[in-house]
Formats: sequence, structure tokens, C-alpha cells
Amino acid sequence: MAESFANSKGRIIVERLIDTIHENRAYLSEIDGKIGDGDHGINMDKGFQLTASRLEDAMGMSDALRTLGRTLLLDIGGSMGPLYGQFYKAMAKASKEKEEVDAAVFADMLEAAYEAIRSLGEAKPGDKTLVDTLDPAASALRKAVDSGKGLSESLDDMLAAAEEGWKSTEDMVAKIGRSSRLGERSRGVLDAGATSCYLMLKAMAETARELAS
Repeated sequence: MAESFANSKGRIIVERLIDTIHENRAYLSEIDGKIGDGDHGINMDKGFQLTASRLEDAMGMSDALRTLGRTLLLDIGGSMGPLYGQFYKAMAKASKEKEEVDAAVFADMLEAAYEAIRSLGEAKPGDKTLVDTLDPAASALRKAVDSGKGLSESLDDMLAAAEEGWKSTEDMVAKIGRSSRLGERSRGVLDAGATSCYLMLKAMAETARELAS
């Protein structure tokens, strides 16, 4: 199995992200409605569907990610538009000069995205946010790359850590955002941002593995 794929062939990663959010829009809003505004899936789907109309045939992965990031940043309200907008813009910037995307490039992309998220807020692991998915995912991916693992194995490690982090939010008390006002009542529900983050990382990883096969 190849351990990289051509950036120029990677637009399908964004297309799969669009499909993933659309398929899960009701689920994400249902989760969000338990301790938040209940519009997470609806708003996310709006932004991703707008992106679908703006993708061009000649776009590779980085150009498509930049289009996604700009759309979410400029056209989606709430707290998640700016966060995920900067997330994907950072991924695009970290990969734009790379003709081939391997495990190391993917790790650079995820770390850049995480740094963009950290620059916008004060959320840390344990606060019941998307950081609880993203932090362990980025750490596991970098550890896998540093140990010499290829793209597929590295992405497996990333997803396992992301899933564990995502599921851990169910037993957390929210400390950031609107749901933090609920205190102990926020326990027992998965965080919507952590959920969408996991679903997107899963879609990206699965598509990257297909491209590299």
C-alpha cells in the first residue's frame, strides 16, 4: 500500500466532509439541543453545502480546504463557523506547498489546525469541547509519525485517540460556552463540537487511506 497521495487528487476529501456533515446534520443538532442551541448540525450543513457549490474541478485538496475554511469563516454564524473556518484554512496553508500528502504532512496539517483553534479561545482538554477530540488526535498522530509509522497506521492511531477523546465528553461537565451555565446538568451528554470534530477526522482519514491505496 502506498503511504501518500497526490494533493492534486485530494479534493474528494472535502467532498466526503460535505457528505458526512449532511448525513449527520440531524444527529448533531439533536446532541446540541440537549445542552446548547440545537442548531449545530443545521449551521454546519449550511456552510458545507455552500462550499459544495464553490468547489471547482481543478481544485486539489489544499485549494478545496481553503474554500471550505473561507466559507465557514465568512458565511456561518455562531461559534463554530469561525472555529472550523480557521481550522480548515490552517490545514490548507500547512499543505499548500506539498505535492504529496503523507503521514508527516497530515500531522503538520492537524497540528496547524489545532493551533488555530487554540489561538481563538481558551478551551483546554477536559472542558467538554472539540478540543477533547482534537488534542488526543493530534498527539497520537504525531507520536505515530515520530515512531516511523506510515499513513494508514498513523491515521488508525489518530482515529482511535479521537474516538476515545470524543466519547469522554459524555461524562464531563461543560466549562466553556452556553452549556457551561448548566453545570452538572451538562454531564451525561456528548459535546456537539467534539462529535462533529470526530466525524470529520474520521471522514478525512478514511478518504486519505482510500487515496493512498
